Amino acid sequence: MQRISIAILAVFAVNASLLFAATPAEKVARQPGEWFRGAEGQRAMRCILSWQTDHGDWPKNIDTTTKPFPADRDKPNGTFDNGATIGELQALARAFKATSQDEYKSAFLKGFDHLLAAQYPNGGWPQYFPLSKKYHRHITFNDGTMINIMQFLEEVAEIPTYEFLDEQRLVRTRTALTRGIECILDCQVIVDGERTVWCAQHHAETLAPVLARSYEHPSLSGAESAGILLYLMELNEPSPRVIQAVESGVKWFDSVQVNGYHYQKRKELPSLIADNNAPSIWARFYDIKTNRPMFSDRDGTIVYDLDLVGEERRSGYTWYGNWGSKVAKAHAKWMK
Repeated sequence: MQRISIAILAVFAVNASLLFAATPAEKVARQPGEWFRGAEGQRAMRCILSWQTDHGDWPKNIDTTTKPFPADRDKPNGTFDNGATIGELQALARAFKATSQDEYKSAFLKGFDHLLAAQYPNGGWPQYFPLSKKYHRHITFNDGTMINIMQFLEEVAEIPTYEFLDEQRLVRTRTALTRGIECILDCQVIVDGERTVWCAQHHAETLAPVLARSYEHPSLSGAESAGILLYLMELNEPSPRVIQAVESGVKWFDSVQVNGYHYQKRKELPSLIADNNAPSIWARFYDIKTNRPMFSDRDGTIVYDLDLVGEERRSGYTWYGNWGSKVAKAHAKWMK
């Protein structure tokens, strides 16, 4: 199986999502062993334990490390989106290694088994499991969700922190990684016989690009595809299929860069500002047939000019970024 070296695992936290910072649980997971044995670490881990759902996962966009779950409320649904669950699992594994407290191991195994069970036979992962009836059920590259899972499983398979896992679970981990890589390669969008990149979400059965939220249309994604390519370029001894996928993706990024403008991201009405000295930028979404940057409002209307997007979505979403420059830099290193 294609694997990633232990040295590369240190940069996974940077590459997992090109759009969001580390979650509080991911930050806890980076603490040294003695911290978990101290009072502060014990408090953080009790909080994490309290937020775990009956299925074994954790909710997103919530700090699960500083306050325990309020007993008089219903727990929110757990998910793999926005870094949820992965950071908590990492923290539990490190806490168990540092303290040998069985409750950490038990909670980790419950969440880890849930994560493996959520994988589709075709190798993809949804945002939620059990499956939602809405777009969350589809294979989710959006915001780095599936790549974050894959990077975590690489970590599990490689580093001593997870040596408490039994051989059966390690075999399942390696199998999940193999299937996940195949799914990534199978999802790469082909246009007029040429491989391009990926959509933010792909259909759970057909693997075709699909709609997510109303303003996230079937498209070619500059942000999510960059994260996928960075992951593929970290694989040791890449297969011919991986090499083809990378070269095709890098070629696509080179062909769709936006020059002569910088993206002025601000609270009110972000815009493209003419600037001949600005470095290249890339759109979040491109039309699959034409490669035109595309944008949308919550009503689902597609436009091809950022200035035509309403204020709420225009200022509340990242429409351009330097994602392609990260791909080009990694590719230059990969070719050496």
